[in-house]
Parts: sequence; C-alpha cells; structure tokens
Amino acid sequence: MTPKAGADRKGILLVDDHPMMREGLARLINNEPDLCVCGEAGLAGQALQAVSARKPDLVLVDLSLPDRSGIELIKDLQASDPELPVLVISMHDESLYAERVLRAGGRGYIMKQEGGKQLMLAMRRVLAGQIYVSDQISSRILESLSGRRLGRTRSPLEKLTDREFEVFQLIGQGQGSRHIAEHLRLSIKTVEVHRLHIKEKLHLRDATGLVRCAVRWVETQKTG
Repeated sequence: MTPKAGADRKGILLVDDHPMMREGLARLINNEPDLCVCGEAGLAGQALQAVSARKPDLVLVDLSLPDRSGIELIKDLQASDPELPVLVISMHDESLYAERVLRAGGRGYIMKQEGGKQLMLAMRRVLAGQIYVSDQISSRILESLSGRRLGRTRSPLEKLTDREFEVFQLIGQGQGSRHIAEHLRLSIKTVEVHRLHIKEKLHLRDATGLVRCAVRWVETQKTG
C-alpha cells in the first residue's frame, strides 16, 4: 500500500518519461519515514495537471521529456505556483544545466548517478527551503557573482539562451527547422532566427557546420 502525504510525510511528484525510473525512485522515496510519492507523470502536460490535483510538497523533474523540456516545465510551474520547490534529477552534465535550472526557478540539480542516499539529502535540503547543487557548481556560481573567473574556460554553449540551447539539442538529434518549430510551438521563421544566433555565438560559418557541431555534442552526451 502506497503511503500518503500528510503531517508526517512530504508528498513528492515524480516527473520522468521512463516508467522503470519512476518505479525505482518511488521505491526509494516510499521507504523513507518522512517522504512519499503522491503522484507520477511522464509528460510535462501531465505534470502540470498532477500538481493541481495532488498538491505535492516537491516536484522531482527529469530534464528530458517528450513533449517539452524540463526547463520549460520549471518555468510553467513557477508561473502557476512560485512557492512550489522543484528539484531536477538528470543524466545530463550539471556544468551546462544546473545554472539554467536555477535561473528558471528550480531549487536544485542532482545527477542520476549520485545514488539514492544523496538524492534523499538533496530533496530534504530543498524541502527545507535551501538550494542543492554540487560543491563544484556552488563554487562556480559564487565566482560568477563575485565577478571572478579564476582562469576557468567556460563552454561556448553557455552563451546560448535556454531556447537556443533547446534548438541546438534538437538539431543535434537530426531534426529540421519544420519539426523543431512544431515541437517547440514556434514559427519556422523564429527557429531560423535562433539557428542564426546559435551560429554567431558558436562562431560557425554555415548550416553544415552547425549540424555537425550539434550532432557531435549530442553524441558526447550519450557517451559521457
């Protein structure tokens, strides 16, 4: 029998498009005395409905969702309830995503390989009103706020806006402008403008160079 959220347990909404991942996370969370899963969703649209119906204390979100990015979902959740804490759990490198998540309104970022014990720590910290990121990302954010870089070279991809970054990823997955426009609910003209800005920011000469760069980056994410 699934435990219920209440005075003694904080309700967690799981948002991940892989049922086996949700099942594993639910098993871990429901074994904790102060936490329980109050709902699940495999799509961003379902997550918004579940938040309204289940009233979770925290939303645990994967960045890679079929209908829209986790970043955009975080922005939607913040628009509907700015007080609702969101923690991202993802396989993607936090060096490129953690700061984007925080800017979107998320309260933390943890990579899936960190393990269950660290995930529980991250959730409790976010539920307590704090922000959770790795020590490395925390130091980098503090450096940025202080205007210091300490000689560190940042990825050119960090120059991209969230939307440009999303377009870049879809290009790397082999998607053309028309499909990208449909997926992101944008006009083809807007997508082409994003492509132009991406080329400029990454110093790429033409569309072929953009596609090659994007595909290469997506492949490194699969193997990294």
